[in-house]
Amino acid sequence: MELSVIKYSGEDTGRKIKLSKKVFAIEPNDHAIYLDVKQYLANQRQGTHKSKERAEISGSTKKIKRQKGTGTARAGSIKSPVFRGGGRVFGPRPRNYGFKLNKKLKVLARKSALGYKVKDKCVAVLEDFSFEAPKTKEYIKMLEALSLADKKTLLVLPEPNKNIALSGRNLKSARVTTAEQLNTYDVLNADNLLLSEGSIKKIENILS
Repeated sequence: MELSVIKYSGEDTGRKIKLSKKVFAIEPNDHAIYLDVKQYLANQRQGTHKSKERAEISGSTKKIKRQKGTGTARAGSIKSPVFRGGGRVFGPRPRNYGFKLNKKLKVLARKSALGYKVKDKCVAVLEDFSFEAPKTKEYIKMLEALSLADKKTLLVLPEPNKNIALSGRNLKSARVTTAEQLNTYDVLNADNLLLSEGSIKKIENILS
C-alpha cells in the first residue's frame, strides 16, 4: 500500500511511501476500539464529585419530636434525608473511573482505527517540516492548501515540535500529537489524519 508524499504547502513531491499492511491494513476489531475509547474517556473524568451524607451534616442529634401521638411519621434526627438540609442517601464519593486494558488489545485498537482511516481515504502523508516561529496563520495556511480548513484534523509528528504545536493550539478543529502519544480516540475523532513522513516509521515500530 502506497501513499503520495506532499509538502505542507500542498504541492506533490513526486515521491511515494509504502505503509505496512500489518499496521495500516488489518481487519478492524470494533470491540477493541470500543474498549480503548471507553478507557480513554474514563481516564479523563476527575472523579472529585462529593455530597454530604447524614453523618457529615452539621446539626443537632436531638430527637425533634415525640415518637407517638403527633399524627405524622416518627422522626429521630434533623439530619435525616427526608428533611430539607438533611444528608443525601448514598451520595457520590470521590473515585477513580480508570480501568486496566491489555497492551495487545490497545495496540489492536490503534491499528483498527488507523485501518479505518486508510480505508476511508482520510490519510495524507506530509513531508517533514517545521515553522520558524509559532504562527497560527501559518497553520491555517497549511490547512487551506490541503483543502482541510473546515475539517477536524490530527497532525502526527515524529518528535515534539514546539512551534507547530503552538501554531495549531488555538484552532478548535486542529490537534497536534506525536507518534508515541497517538491514541485510538484522537484518530477516530478526526475527520482527516495528517502523518508526517518521519512519524510513519515510528508508528510502525510502536505497533508492530
